[in-house]
Amino acid sequence: MEFSQDISGCLAETIGERGLDKATLDAMLQRAVPALEKLRRHHTDNSLPLLQLPKRRDDIAQLKRILQTFRAAPRMKFNDVIILGTGGSSLGGQTLYALADQHELPTIHFLDNIDPATFETIFAALDPKRTGVVAISKSGGTAETMTQFAICIDWLRQTLDADAVGRHTLAITEPKDSPLRLLAMRLKTPILDHDPGVGGRYSVLSNVGLLPAMLSGLDVAALRAGAGDVLEATLAAQDPRDAAPALGAAVGIALSEKHGINTTVIMPYVDRLAHFGLWFRQLWAESLGKNGKGTTPIRAMGTVDQHSQLQLYLAGPADKMFTLVTSDVADTGAAVSPDLASDPSLAYLVNKRMGDLLDAEQRATAQSLIRNGRPTRLMHITRLDEKTLGGLLMHFMLETVIAADLLGVDAFDQPAVEEGKIIARQYLGEMGTGKAQ
Repeated sequence: MEFSQDISGCLAETIGERGLDKATLDAMLQRAVPALEKLRRHHTDNSLPLLQLPKRRDDIAQLKRILQTFRAAPRMKFNDVIILGTGGSSLGGQTLYALADQHELPTIHFLDNIDPATFETIFAALDPKRTGVVAISKSGGTAETMTQFAICIDWLRQTLDADAVGRHTLAITEPKDSPLRLLAMRLKTPILDHDPGVGGRYSVLSNVGLLPAMLSGLDVAALRAGAGDVLEATLAAQDPRDAAPALGAAVGIALSEKHGINTTVIMPYVDRLAHFGLWFRQLWAESLGKNGKGTTPIRAMGTVDQHSQLQLYLAGPADKMFTLVTSDVADTGAAVSPDLASDPSLAYLVNKRMGDLLDAEQRATAQSLIRNGRPTRLMHITRLDEKTLGGLLMHFMLETVIAADLLGVDAFDQPAVEEGKIIARQYLGEMGTGKAQ
């Protein structure tokens, strides 16, 4: 594995009364046994498509063909690609894109909200003749995405003829009649099928995430290989303690049930994992927050949030579990020249590299949290590449699924969000009728 998990900072023997004693953790791990058995059954009978994604390669070949018009063909090579979608249709792609060398063309713009000012700004900056647009919606009826797509099509057709609009657009949606599919067919827009069995927040390893990854030049086979390594190790474990996602889930749920620790903070000390933290936030919240259960995820960033949040984390309510994602960063980066740190108060920085400071701070934060009795899990990566990121993504998806089983909730539905959608449509229907308040 390209990363490791250390839960010792969550145990009573390390942090005291807010940690887990052996009996409590053992009992929770025993409760995880059926969850692992269920995953094995799903993997064997192909009933959970998420578990089949790591070994797939056929869809990669299809994506390469589709993307010829977006990247390879000189006549259609785009400088910019706008990717439309919200939630899981966007966060996974953003997570992968953050790993890429973003100096390569095309530049990808993820528009995952519906603020008109954002669209006006992006339209003013881009040339529609050199821009592609990708609309992603699993259901094909997401109001935000359909609005985004309609506005972008209008922008394109102010400059391009009808046939060109179709060549400048691409859609990813389920293989069924839907507003997005029907509109794409009308425009002669190429369509990729979104697997109906893979929910949006679990779709990062499907064509939803792979498309922006491939546009940015990432090795998506390595991404899936890393995910496959974690999946295989998890399925092969005879004891949940030897399955890293099961151990992580057991710790988090046991801390919640035993000590009321109902907030989980993920804090990467790697800038390229900033979007990973946001991806995890949706995954955890939408999968577990049901029937009065679940824990609240927070994304923090080291070292930035040491200056904005750490005071609360160390001296505020002791109701949080922390996951710090650290890396081998010491002895990397540029060094501080002695003549620029001549002030005696800066002597400790002389000839130290930027990576040395980052390394010292990530270790110091972990030690401070543990000393103050805050449950702290350490996940350490030796290097961040496609294989490592694929493994991290699969780890946290499996951890989430297992945590849902421990809580007794369905990891794959999201019934509560439908109410807001219904009310929003009602408000839209009332606009202009004199009924809206």
